Amino acid sequence: MFGALAGVGFALLTPEAIAQRMGNAATRSISIRRMQTNETFEGVYWREGRYDRDVLQQLDWVLRDPNRAEATPMDPRLFDVLTTVQRSMESTDAWEVISGYRAPESNAARARESRRVSRRSLHMSGMACDCRLPGRNSLGIARVAADMQTGGVGLYRRDGFVHLDCGPSRRW
Repeated sequence: MFGALAGVGFALLTPEAIAQRMGNAATRSISIRRMQTNETFEGVYWREGRYDRDVLQQLDWVLRDPNRAEATPMDPRLFDVLTTVQRSMESTDAWEVISGYRAPESNAARARESRRVSRRSLHMSGMACDCRLPGRNSLGIARVAADMQTGGVGLYRRDGFVHLDCGPSRRW
C-alpha cells in the first residue's frame, strides 16, 4: 500500500528489540487522548526496568471499548510502539486514539458494517490501536512505523489515521 515499505516480515517486538529502539531510557512515557470519550492520559508507564502495573491499568481503561464500557489488559508493547514512533517523529503531542480495545461483539458488528475491519483483529486482544498524531500526516506516520518493523501498520489515508499494533510485522 505504501510502495517500497510494503514488504512483509514477521519480527515480533522482543524485550531486546524494544530496549535497542528505546535506548537506555530510564523511563518511558506516553500521552494519549481518547477521541470518543475525550479522556486523556499522560505519564510514565515504564520505570526502573519494568512496566508500572498501576499505570497500565489506567491506560487499559482509557483504551477500553466505549460501546460496552469494557476494558482488557492492553499489551504494554503497544505503548512501546507508540512511544518509539512518536520519538522518531520528534513529536511531543498526545496520540489521538480513535479505536483501542474492541470487545469481540463490537468488532463483529464493525466487521459486518465494513470489509476493512478484520474478524481476527488484534484490537480484540489489546494489541492494536487506530490513531493519529496532530500535525503529522498518516502517510508519514505509517512510513516511520513501517521502517521500524515493530508490528503491523495499516494506512487509512482517506480517514486520516493509522492502525499500529505489536503483532507480527506486516503492512496494508
